[in-house]
Amino acid sequence: MPVPVPQQRSVPAAETSHGDLTLLVIEDDPAGTTITVPELSAAAGTRVRIRTARNLTEAARLLTDDVDCILLDLALPLTGGGSGPGTPTVDAGTSGAGTGTADSGSLPEPVSARAGELAALTHVLGIAPQHAVLALTAQDDTELAAEAVRVGAQDYLFRGELDARVLSRAIRYAVERKRADTAQHQLTESRLRAQENARLERGLLPTPLLDGSGLSFAARYRPGRSRALLGGDFYDVVRTPDGTVHAMIGDVCGHGPDEAALGVELRIAWRALTLAGLCGDELLSTLQQVLEHERQSEEIFATLCTVDIAPDGRRAGLCLAGHPAPLLARHGLPARLLPYQDGGPALGLLPRARWPRRQVELGGAWSLMMYTDGLIEGRVGTGGSERLGQDGMVAMVNSRLEQGLAGEELLEAAVAEVRELNGGELTDDVAVLLLGRDPERIRRWGGSAPRSHPASSVAGRPLGVQRPPL
Repeated sequence: MPVPVPQQRSVPAAETSHGDLTLLVIEDDPAGTTITVPELSAAAGTRVRIRTARNLTEAARLLTDDVDCILLDLALPLTGGGSGPGTPTVDAGTSGAGTGTADSGSLPEPVSARAGELAALTHVLGIAPQHAVLALTAQDDTELAAEAVRVGAQDYLFRGELDARVLSRAIRYAVERKRADTAQHQLTESRLRAQENARLERGLLPTPLLDGSGLSFAARYRPGRSRALLGGDFYDVVRTPDGTVHAMIGDVCGHGPDEAALGVELRIAWRALTLAGLCGDELLSTLQQVLEHERQSEEIFATLCTVDIAPDGRRAGLCLAGHPAPLLARHGLPARLLPYQDGGPALGLLPRARWPRRQVELGGAWSLMMYTDGLIEGRVGTGGSERLGQDGMVAMVNSRLEQGLAGEELLEAAVAEVRELNGGELTDDVAVLLLGRDPERIRRWGGSAPRSHPASSVAGRPLGVQRPPL
């Protein structure tokens, strides 16, 4: 036979065992005819401790973190049982559990067609968004019971079936369903955030502006952070109205999202300053000011390499700010590093630094490879005790050139070989871009290359890579 719900009592720590559940029963008893709930013991499955509340105010006070499930009588008066001043009044026209104190982790509830009859339920869902809720209703009101589940309750029970076995099973089911619903909601939010972040990061990748230059372009980009699209490395290429092609590649120290954001800011600032006509030392000095204002710590610095290629494509100006020198390969000759002795310090290290611009002869047909140190700092040799270094990179690129590789194929083979020598994925960000000039191809296209399509390659997955004209 069912027995009256026991009054709340404190449970000594010694009586609490793993798997115990706490049930909060919310029911009103104005006539002294209490709802009877069967005694639940370990024999029915999991031991359930019971607390009781006769109105919503008392329920809010008893709703602590250790409560696992709530059993709510849908017949509870809207005013909380008339328990005196301070009792919350629930608007009978309110629907959904999003009202009240529901936090951002609660699940959005649909609008109910019987919102007035479910006002107490919507209030409880609002103040207890993380708790499982069982709705208790009359035996013949199946429609209201189903509506309660649609609004947000995990299950419903009829007053006439409150035996120990049914109630114990319903509590465990409601608790597990709430956990599953919460986990699914968090997973969905996580996926949406990941998709939004991916779209944002793809939008922040550079779109090279090279139309009319006659130069070919290829790039590879691999962030060191797992599941990231952007790292601290950055690059960009633009052609100014006078026909000069400006290329830049840089590296912010560090590998986190702050460094990635700073790299994007520096890239955008470089493009704006370049299109405004700045070049060489003047441009780098201004970029250093941007870095100093935007960095999170005074210890943050960035290396940078800039190249401005003359409209005729035969010579270029080179500026190095603590960055590895580019690799130049002329037609029929082995690749070699451009001069780097006159480079300046990395941005952010010295407040009044200067970065001299060196003139470089490119020739008629050439390929210029710019890269970050992630490409040359991979481990090589037995046990990975040595790094590839610039000399190793030059030898590797020359061996690929002898095989007849160029453009996209050359970059793909170079990055793949560096990974293989390292024995797996590189921990540092890697950015590599390749500019090339082929007079024969330019003549074939009437003095300029066909319109190219913007893109990049992230973590080895092409996102519509801008391919050199064939």
